[in-house]
Amino acid sequence: MGLFLGGLLSAGVLWLVSGLFSPVPETGRTWTAVGVALLGVARDAGWISVRLPQNARQVPQDVLQRDLVRGALQFGFELGTGVRTYVSASLPYVVAVAVLCANDPTVALLVGLGFALGRAITPALRLAAGTGDEWDLRLLDRLPLLAVGGGSVLALALTALALG
Repeated sequence: MGLFLGGLLSAGVLWLVSGLFSPVPETGRTWTAVGVALLGVARDAGWISVRLPQNARQVPQDVLQRDLVRGALQFGFELGTGVRTYVSASLPYVVAVAVLCANDPTVALLVGLGFALGRAITPALRLAAGTGDEWDLRLLDRLPLLAVGGGSVLALALTALALG
């Protein structure tokens, strides 16, 4: 529950800020999102080096130790916002820019829910695999492909949208 509340909060903030971009013509906003997506793909592929803005630390463990139920909600909320944790791939940033450029509350809502679902599904899949350490190693091996592949799909989708 906390993950979804955190994802919705971040999406709501992005949607509110997106109003500042409304004077920019829609095609300009769309091509900006395409350009940022291409930069994200180039970064994740290792072709360019761009430092991502992030709060590079984990949610503290004592959050869960104080009160299990409230701590789990707080931990999930903070993880769901994407603000108080590591984000190693460019894709979440590209999607955030796309939300800013879209200036659409439905897009923001869907992205917030999708981000939270993505954050929730990873530990669920790890737990379901039953082989935590092996699962982690397989994920690390595939992470570059997932990042570049996801970014490429988003860049292509945005380009298709821009071209009409």
